[in-house]
Amino acid sequence: MSPRRARFGFLSTLCGALGLCLALATSSAAAADTSGIDVATKTGQHHLTVEWASTPTERERGLMGREAMPDGHGMLFDFGGERPVYFWMKNTPLSLDIIFIKADGTTSRIEKRTTPFSEDLIPGGAPVRYVLELVGGGADRIGLEPGDRFAIPAR
Repeated sequence: MSPRRARFGFLSTLCGALGLCLALATSSAAAADTSGIDVATKTGQHHLTVEWASTPTERERGLMGREAMPDGHGMLFDFGGERPVYFWMKNTPLSLDIIFIKADGTTSRIEKRTTPFSEDLIPGGAPVRYVLELVGGGADRIGLEPGDRFAIPAR
């Protein structure tokens, strides 16, 4: 094979690999499905921006590795139906409030200010459909308590 042909083959392979990387990066960015949810608490009505984690892969990854998240922003895990759930903080550098929510939007349990990187299991208690993760202290900032109801749009 001539040196020119070898260089062309290498460049062609490199361009193909870069194109694949760009396509993957673009699809990952596009996959970040964000929308808003509302909750009524004793302090009033609050609107939160959430990233949805609806697939097994999205739910498994969650907020692992995330080092910052603005107030009023969170990740909402949708399990498709009520079931017992457990969470942990492995590979998660943020302290989080983990809010367990029934299918009708009612908050059933709140685990506040979790320990970053902990591998201790955090039980949801009663079966739930949704779990909302906010930066630690977020539940207190909006006055969230068990029994408060979220308005979660159908998907």
